Amino acid sequence: MAVHVLTLMAWADEEPLKSEQVAESVNTNPVVIRRMLCELAESELVVSQTGAMGGSKLARPPHQITLLDIYLAVESRGVFSLHRHPPSRHCPVGVNIGSVLNEVLDEVDSAVERVLANITIKDVVSRLKPCATKANVKGLQATSVKRKNGTKEQVLVARN
Repeated sequence: MAVHVLTLMAWADEEPLKSEQVAESVNTNPVVIRRMLCELAESELVVSQTGAMGGSKLARPPHQITLLDIYLAVESRGVFSLHRHPPSRHCPVGVNIGSVLNEVLDEVDSAVERVLANITIKDVVSRLKPCATKANVKGLQATSVKRKNGTKEQVLVARN
């Protein structure tokens, strides 16, 4: 969900988004989004401003935010977890399974983190754009903007 939120913010460019707008896209309650935005702000991935003209936006350019940054901000480390309760110490499997699986899980976590470190929010936006020729996010509209480098790009902005 956090990748969705930050991708939406990147898509909206510099336009701050209200939690209600983001919640509509994610299809969840704005309170859930606000809680997540707090976690993302603590990790310096978003900045938020309160008030009528407020909202949240990316704290840095999309090419500088990796999926690993997001993963570390909102997820507990570890793709998999071990037993909630320790297995039997009287079983030859149970007594050793934890140490064996910890090594495997460390390898899995490292592999996942390597992949996430190489994908940015800009990459996600680039992969998404061919799929999104029309804006269908309630509260946002597609508009063409001219970038500083002279190129034109479609972005989503808040409807007035």
